[in-house]
Amino acid sequence: MLDRAAKPSLTIRLCQPRGFCAGVDRAIQIVVLALKKYGAPVYVRHEIVHNRYVVEGLQKLGAVFIEELDEIPAEHQSSPVVFSAHGVPKSVPADAQARNLFYLDATCPLVSKVHKQAMRHQRLGRHVLLIGHAGHPEVIGTMGQLPEGVVTLIESEEDVERFNPADPSALGFVTQTTLSVEDTAGVIRALEEKFPEIHAAAAESICYATTNRQEAVKETAAGADLFLVVGAPNSSNSMRLVEVAERAGAKMSLLVQRASDIPWERIGAIGTLGLSAGASAPEILVDEIIDAFRERFDVTVDLAVTATETENFPVMRALRDVELTRADMAFVNG
Repeated sequence: MLDRAAKPSLTIRLCQPRGFCAGVDRAIQIVVLALKKYGAPVYVRHEIVHNRYVVEGLQKLGAVFIEELDEIPAEHQSSPVVFSAHGVPKSVPADAQARNLFYLDATCPLVSKVHKQAMRHQRLGRHVLLIGHAGHPEVIGTMGQLPEGVVTLIESEEDVERFNPADPSALGFVTQTTLSVEDTAGVIRALEEKFPEIHAAAAESICYATTNRQEAVKETAAGADLFLVVGAPNSSNSMRLVEVAERAGAKMSLLVQRASDIPWERIGAIGTLGLSAGASAPEILVDEIIDAFRERFDVTVDLAVTATETENFPVMRALRDVELTRADMAFVNG
């Protein structure tokens, strides 16, 4: 290890808020509490949140991750199955009921709000436009709340140009919760210009955590030699943070899942590092990355606070009789 005197100086601009949002925290707590209450195995349909470290940590505790309910063996039909934070189509709980499975729905309440907004548009006779990314579990879940043909996915301003509805006066839109605020604003502008009578959702669809993390990155990225976002490549909100950092002026912006992913040979001589984490990335990985830079640099950490988050989403009643301790969550919180 280098002598402190020999280490080059590095200022880390650490974004706050960063990392876990209330919906992600709640989803992980649901799996942990279900394991404490019912014992292993607890099945989880799809990754509970998009972070490999979290998934592997829960596997060590006894969670079993599956993609479809028919993967649950007959001898474990009485074991709980948890639906991920991204939400599921209505067909999934219906299938669980048909199979006599006991399920716990860990869908983020803000995603559930989008589901309700989409259903409200339909109830009022509107064709629903969902702004989002094809194939993302949240998009699949939201589209699956309504009958086939009632929802059209809009991914870009080009999609708006191509879209020609039967009744332009009867349209309503909602958005995926984890999109780029700037990109989505452009799509919404295009929709409102082409369809002046379109109805927005009753409340903002992009969630507070997505917006706050993007704003924090915007504030800290300008002039950074390197900006690192801790997150997974299949995490929509994490990927958006990388894009935001590039647009906001970082010389280089990269996604890393943990310290072992840092491409030291590409970094070279840097004096300022921006650092944030997607909403599904645990704080223990942020600490790990800061420690990795401390080994190579004389580090000063500047905390860049742009918002204070106080949101807390309680778990469902079935699990509220189980005590959740700091030790239970140490595998993600440190």
